[in-house]
Amino acid sequence: MGGRVKAGHGTGPTVAPLGDGAVLLTVADALDLDANALARSVALDIRGRGLAWVTDVIPALVTVAVCFDARTAREAGERRATLERMLLEALRRAAGARADAPPRTVEIPVCYEPAFAPDLDEVARRTGLDAARVVGLHSARPHRVLMIGFAPGHPYIGGLDQRLAVPRRASPRLRVEAGSVAIANAQTAIYPFAIPGGWNVIGRTPLALFDPARDPASLLQPGDAVVFVPIARAEFDRIARERRTGAG
Repeated sequence: MGGRVKAGHGTGPTVAPLGDGAVLLTVADALDLDANALARSVALDIRGRGLAWVTDVIPALVTVAVCFDARTAREAGERRATLERMLLEALRRAAGARADAPPRTVEIPVCYEPAFAPDLDEVARRTGLDAARVVGLHSARPHRVLMIGFAPGHPYIGGLDQRLAVPRRASPRLRVEAGSVAIANAQTAIYPFAIPGGWNVIGRTPLALFDPARDPASLLQPGDAVVFVPIARAEFDRIARERRTGAG
């Protein structure tokens, strides 16, 4: 992870109360892959302490929220101060650690054909590239899962080629199909269910991003490297069919 943190507007890491029963560490005020890696390392550090009064540790893009129990206001203040110290100590340790490779690489097959890519032509127009070049750039190199959020199993994936940086759609859709692969805000997202969304859909995967019968239920985990593999419609249909029948 290298310890490099872009602070955006010049502010350093901060820890602040988050309501009465949580604290929030902000590693940086702008999204940066190194800051994201630091946040994940800090979360693992705090979880590894096994504190019985810590109820949850939640890493996000460049933040870590730690929730805790307390019986009195005094106890809450003491535990909040303890967590503030632990978070900053964990951040210093993470920043001084050597860079580690992503824990695993997950290949995500994606069909970029028009039936699954309603916004591909618009992305091509906005970027000044043709559709084939957009697909080529999107699948050319590994990406990294920054966090899981918004919906169960819904990944926010960093590492998008800057030539594909486009804003969200002006008009969100009321329904984006499950498996849709979409880009915006210099990231990629994959919709685990048919839900509303405002990102630019450029393809679809036949894989299930979230399955409560699977352990773990989420296909992707924060820190995973992701490789998008273009596939044809026939291959998409084959994988989807095998997943439905349990043959895959």
